Amino acid sequence: MAIEKHAENHGVPWEKEYGYSQAIKVDSTIYLSGQVSHDDKGDIVGEGNMEAQMRQVYSNVKKILSRYGAAMNNVVDEIVFVTDMDAAMAARSKLQHEVYSGMIPPASTIVQIQRLAFPVFMVEIRTTARI
Repeated sequence: MAIEKHAENHGVPWEKEYGYSQAIKVDSTIYLSGQVSHDDKGDIVGEGNMEAQMRQVYSNVKKILSRYGAAMNNVVDEIVFVTDMDAAMAARSKLQHEVYSGMIPPASTIVQIQRLAFPVFMVEIRTTARI
């Protein structure tokens, strides 16, 4: 039996080229693909700057969640993939108060990897949310 899925995308070229959805909602759970640092046109934001990239990634998470009537307080789990752990820990420590201010923070895992889909990306964040 097929499950009912509702997909959302940003409309960037690589969604169609690679063949994936930015988010899928099934019942009350929203599964977000790893979000990266691009603006609404698909242009890279914050090249060489972990904090700027991470801020843009969280902005993209918020945009996708809002299409389902959800927000950051609906995020229950995140996996943060980074290419530079020291820079990422400093950026995440600084941004946590902006991103999850006044909320119980989600379960979180951070992993350093060699590179992401595009070499310019320094961080990718995958989240799961419940509504």
